[in-house]
Amino acid sequence: QVQLVESGGGLVQPGGSLRLSCAASGFTFSRSFMSWYRQAPGKERELVAGITSAGGRTNYADFVKGRFTISRDNAKKTVYLQMNSLRPEDTAVYYCNAYTGALAYWGQGTQVTVSS
Repeated sequence: QVQLVESGGGLVQPGGSLRLSCAASGFTFSRSFMSWYRQAPGKERELVAGITSAGGRTNYADFVKGRFTISRDNAKKTVYLQMNSLRPEDTAVYYCNAYTGALAYWGQGTQVTVSS
């Protein structure tokens, strides 16, 4: 059974930081491309960042470049999103996504709220 379990969301003030984690099971994590998406109320889900299976390459949406960092630990089957310099417009539900080359899986999401 495939599971992606996100954690680490919460309420943070503008300028603050959060670290999201996504623990994976039920598929070959080390061979999967992992990414983070987000969806704000009334908006479409959008890609935030992605990382290749060995972690050698990453990509970021322009709106998070220089502020967010995606990383992974294949031994722990976990992908992370370090979010710094958070802004109110970063408020959204953040989702973990796994792409095995054949199938894509989603986590249930974790809420991030940036507000003073």
